[in-house]
Amino acid sequence: MSAVKTSQALPLSAICTLQSSLLTLAIFTLVSFTYLSLKSLSSPSLGSPTPPLQELVSSSDEKEELTDVFHTPEVFRLNYAEMEKKFKVYIYPDGDPNTFYQTPRKLTGKYASEGYFFQNIRESIFVTDDPDQAHLFFIPISCHKMRGKGTSYENMTIIVQNYVESLIAKYPHWNRTLGADHFFVTCHDVGVRATEGLPLLVKNSIRAVCSPSYNVGFIPHKDVALPQVLQPFALPAGGNDIENRTTLGFWAGHRNSKIRVILARVWENDTELVVKSNRISRATGELVYQKQFYKTKFCICPGGSQVNSARITDSIHYGCVPVILSDYYYLPFNDILDWKKFSVIVREKDVYQLKQILKNITQEEFVALHNNLVKIQKHFQWNTPPIKYDAFHMVMYDLWLRHYLIKY
Repeated sequence: MSAVKTSQALPLSAICTLQSSLLTLAIFTLVSFTYLSLKSLSSPSLGSPTPPLQELVSSSDEKEELTDVFHTPEVFRLNYAEMEKKFKVYIYPDGDPNTFYQTPRKLTGKYASEGYFFQNIRESIFVTDDPDQAHLFFIPISCHKMRGKGTSYENMTIIVQNYVESLIAKYPHWNRTLGADHFFVTCHDVGVRATEGLPLLVKNSIRAVCSPSYNVGFIPHKDVALPQVLQPFALPAGGNDIENRTTLGFWAGHRNSKIRVILARVWENDTELVVKSNRISRATGELVYQKQFYKTKFCICPGGSQVNSARITDSIHYGCVPVILSDYYYLPFNDILDWKKFSVIVREKDVYQLKQILKNITQEEFVALHNNLVKIQKHFQWNTPPIKYDAFHMVMYDLWLRHYLIKY
């Protein structure tokens, strides 16, 4: 029996040889997989061709450009891409376009932002005909058109209230959130007041307005600040022309606010600040007012009858660093762009030290502000049809951010 058992057992040398072979095979397999994995990381797959060099360079340039002026450029880039893929808005079809609804009054003048939005939203990829797909609902009533037809403030409030109440009665969408997923766009000064007849429109809905004063009802985490842009611009965009900017500061306009009265009284006769208490007359030459922007380092932008002023976007367009002299003004895209990188913000009470504040800014600091200003010009320009990163898309991005606050 022992002879049989001995003949069936494997010799020790054979066992060692088998173990060595298995270990060698395992090592070879591990090395092979490691090599192939590293190769796949360093080489493109057949289904993913290598992007052209130009595409890689432009992407790198864009990233560098956004880095200087955005609070969180990478977050912006990712959220913006998601917005382009997913964001949908339902526009209520109700209302006669020949009266106050659906279509803009015009695309010119200081309230052009309202008109451009009304037109751009329909030209964009964001509109859906299916309300079940919508993230937000647009209430397409234009206060600018009402003013154009001579509607009084009292009647405007009634018209807005009746229109919204008719939508609430006809559709189920409002009642899901009491209007929190609805938005209203107005650039005219009285547009904000026109919503006051319907408290839920003020309290819950998103109001995109050109006069966003958080001292009189603007709610920053809910509402959106529209840039007030006076288009078309009279002259081409300025920028990269620092050697031509020999005037320290400039302002010319009407004394229709307390801060403007003080600004004119204190600085009108100064030799380094060009301050005039009226708009420059056309009789002095063609486009003298606009051409002064090209010659100036800092363009002073005091609030007028409201906190906002189209002079800010004029300054940006012409390459003149805006000096924001308006308390309680929630600046457009303030939660996206770092305004301190391309503007100077001065409290109204410091208007008496304005010249010294500007003179304390070194040439190196001014150059940085100017260069950043050129980078953000496209964000304060309306186009038709809209263009990526322009004013329309920045407003849509602000709306996209706010839809995350809504809970069903």
